[in-house]
Amino acid sequence: MSGFDVLTRGDVLDSALRARDYLVSCGVPGALAAKDPRLWGRRAVDHSRLGWLDLPFASRGLLNQVDGLVAEARYSGLDHIVLIGVGAESLAAQAIMEAHAPPGAERDANGTGRPAGELTVLDGGDTAALAFALERLDRTLVVLASKAGVSLEGDAYRRIFAAAFRERGLSEREIASRFLVITDHGSPLHDFARQCGYRIGLTDPYLPGHYGALSAYGLVPAVLAGADAERLLEEAASLVPSLGKDEDNPGLLLGAILGGCAQQGEGGLARDKVLLREPGGTGALSAWISQLLAVGTGKRGQGVLTLEALGGRGAFPDVHGVSINPRSAADEESDTSVWAPLGAQFLLWEYATAVAGWLLGVNPFEAGGTVVQEAEDDAAALLRTAGDGPPSGERPVYVEDGIEVHADFPWPPGAELQTVLGGLVASVPSDGYLAVMTYLGDFSGRYLAPSLARASGRPVAYGPGPAYPHATGPVHKDGRGNGAFLIITGDPAPGDALAAQPVPGRPYSLAKLQIARALGELRALRRRRLPVIRLHLRDPVDGAGRLTEAVRAVAGARRP
Repeated sequence: MSGFDVLTRGDVLDSALRARDYLVSCGVPGALAAKDPRLWGRRAVDHSRLGWLDLPFASRGLLNQVDGLVAEARYSGLDHIVLIGVGAESLAAQAIMEAHAPPGAERDANGTGRPAGELTVLDGGDTAALAFALERLDRTLVVLASKAGVSLEGDAYRRIFAAAFRERGLSEREIASRFLVITDHGSPLHDFARQCGYRIGLTDPYLPGHYGALSAYGLVPAVLAGADAERLLEEAASLVPSLGKDEDNPGLLLGAILGGCAQQGEGGLARDKVLLREPGGTGALSAWISQLLAVGTGKRGQGVLTLEALGGRGAFPDVHGVSINPRSAADEESDTSVWAPLGAQFLLWEYATAVAGWLLGVNPFEAGGTVVQEAEDDAAALLRTAGDGPPSGERPVYVEDGIEVHADFPWPPGAELQTVLGGLVASVPSDGYLAVMTYLGDFSGRYLAPSLARASGRPVAYGPGPAYPHATGPVHKDGRGNGAFLIITGDPAPGDALAAQPVPGRPYSLAKLQIARALGELRALRRRRLPVIRLHLRDPVDGAGRLTEAVRAVAGARRP
């Protein structure tokens, strides 16, 4: 696919055209293309925060530098790339691999080309991915990506891999050569990597992290794993000439759709929720779009929340659908269709998020770091004070069939699990949503979303922790404040030795780290007085089945 287009219809089209006309009358397309920071106030945005507009061209030099690293890695037999990153730092690389990684060795017309590799992403959510990576240790190069310091998960995984390399007889110098750190110049991680002797790839500290898909954060891990990033940048560059236009500007139209719908209409209704659809089901691109919109617009009581199809079933008046590269517009259920190759999709959504933020009166280039860091700091504090015990001494208010209920309200005598679930879905505002955050490895909120949507009559967002709340936290905590939350934790599954064993040099295991992360998120939501309960499954396999049955029972009881 080489072209790009955005088509919309119905009342979404009406609000989008009004918003686009307003944007043009205010000179937004030209000012944004010229990287004029005064769009958001004289002192609100520095000119350098708009450098993402230059990345389709500026990142070409980066590829030349990476080619030497790729050749060295392949010569050393390192074709398995482990990317450690939570949120934006990993989602772009995953999306690139899904779209651009060749199934085998990639060859050009002369029979040469970049040999294919493999990418495994570790974001703190699943020990199965860690086990897979450790089985390929002799072929593995570890990439640690973060704009700030080392996250709790990053520290744990780094220690686990260093210890595993050491057990295989590698010297400290050889171990250091197996790590590549991608971070900002002058960041805490930069200093740490220098002390460890790791390879370092530095990025622009002024570039917003959620706008870094076409920077080293997205490109370097994917290129090391065999993706064709040159084609990706060509796709993005092909979109650039249209972004300064008042007409035939797909980025402007998409931004007008997102921002125009998210503003309150004549009836007081804001269509601030987007149901994303991709052919074959949602993938890493949808997850990347979700975090971009959450961080870019989720602030000062505003925000655009994205949903997947399973949680968005139903005729919700405040939800509009967006299909990405649908096979046929005529067959689409969505209000809006967006066609573009992946490189253009990255730039298109970044531009549209900037436009939507302008319409909503928020600065889209402010990072969600305060919200994210708050929950991580809480988790770190819990781990420090826990010692050898559990991260929290909080007692459940009720236990049913091995499922602990942790809630802030007194438990009525004779109540059951179904009662608390019914109370949670009843607490969802009429213009709100329910979010399910799971800290249970491969157990996903997708198994609960359809029933919870029927029970609450509202859309349901879901994702695994800590990656999902890390990526989308700003829209939940600093947005409209109309969410209700279900956090699901559990003991390690029987036989999951990786989850249960201590992290080298730390007094906690990965399972204990997961619980601390969930509790940090729980505290952050409680501080904002948002309705939230935590369910802890003492037996994750049996408990998951019982919880699914209870949710279905709630949906059946509340069905009209």
